[in-house]
Amino acid sequence: MYSVYNRTYHPRHYGDPVAEYWALLNGVTLWDVGVERQVEITGPDAFEFTNLLITRDLSTCKVGQCKYVFLTDESGGILNDPVLLRLGENHFWLSLADSDIVLWARGVAYRSGYDVQIREADVAPVQVQGPRSADVMRELFGDAVLDIGYYYLHEFSLDGIDVIVSRTGYTAEVGYEIYVRDASLNAERAWDLIWQAGQPHGLQVIGPCHIRRIEGGILAHGADITFDTNPFEVGMGYDWMVSLDKEGDFIGKEALTRIRAEGPTRKLAGVEIGGAPLGSFNDGSMIDVFSVRHDGQQVGEVTSACYSPRLEKNIGYAMLPIELTELGTHVQVDTGNEVADAVVVPKPFIDPTKERPKQNVYTLAEAGAPTEASAHGLV
Repeated sequence: MYSVYNRTYHPRHYGDPVAEYWALLNGVTLWDVGVERQVEITGPDAFEFTNLLITRDLSTCKVGQCKYVFLTDESGGILNDPVLLRLGENHFWLSLADSDIVLWARGVAYRSGYDVQIREADVAPVQVQGPRSADVMRELFGDAVLDIGYYYLHEFSLDGIDVIVSRTGYTAEVGYEIYVRDASLNAERAWDLIWQAGQPHGLQVIGPCHIRRIEGGILAHGADITFDTNPFEVGMGYDWMVSLDKEGDFIGKEALTRIRAEGPTRKLAGVEIGGAPLGSFNDGSMIDVFSVRHDGQQVGEVTSACYSPRLEKNIGYAMLPIELTELGTHVQVDTGNEVADAVVVPKPFIDPTKERPKQNVYTLAEAGAPTEASAHGLV
């Protein structure tokens, strides 16, 4: 199955998405995420300009570090939620979700007085994800790759190909992204080298695992996050993702200051949904919206949902009026096939403090693959 993402065909899955889910949890998987376009910002004013674009305080991001960030418009709407990579004092990549941020950044820079250069870099990332990812990465780059901390990066050479390796991913599992430079020349050979190195470790190619990202509290732009949602509505506005007191202005600061003071009128809530299993691909890009009802009235919509094989229940996210987001609130969800009872629950659904992706990779590399029971979360 393919979708279109950043104007590019994007593989969603190659076979059974549930089998791909278990492959991710049990071993190591390889993902083609070349659709994550890299907006490169350089020049003498690159720090100040990038800090203007994002809601977080860029001064807390060291060279060699990554940050999950929001770019908002003047009303506080989320235009994109990329991973920012700081490659130098005035050298940044924005590893994009699905929207034309290179155009937005160039528009903001026009006649702004900032001395910056903005382009789409010739870079294509792949992800190596799962509990045995460290084994494959050590095969490719040696022990030095295991020293990369969570949300940090390092430069390597892969058989003469310049790459950036970051300890990031879209899984809430241990994982890495390999950003292949000069991708138009090198991407296919890099893929083959990674594939070959992974064979002794059982590497499997899969698509982005939406079951796991929903379980882990990872939101999808175009579904859970849109231009019409703001950071406070999706539960990521307070202190961490929106730095209202950072030095310098940022686009959307005035609106987000007001929203914080007044409080949002709606919020993205975690929900458990009864009824028949919902399958693996229920989000804003793939299906009609599931409506949410309360006391006979439509009050919101489900933005993403799936059947979790580990939890053995339907889980998802719903944008609801703030008064209906208290834990334990009962609503109904119209899935198109039935009207099912649902309840508001905490999110993320699994590993709420994100301990899994932060695990000691030296320990994992020495331990080898997990047992079936531990991989399924049964011990």
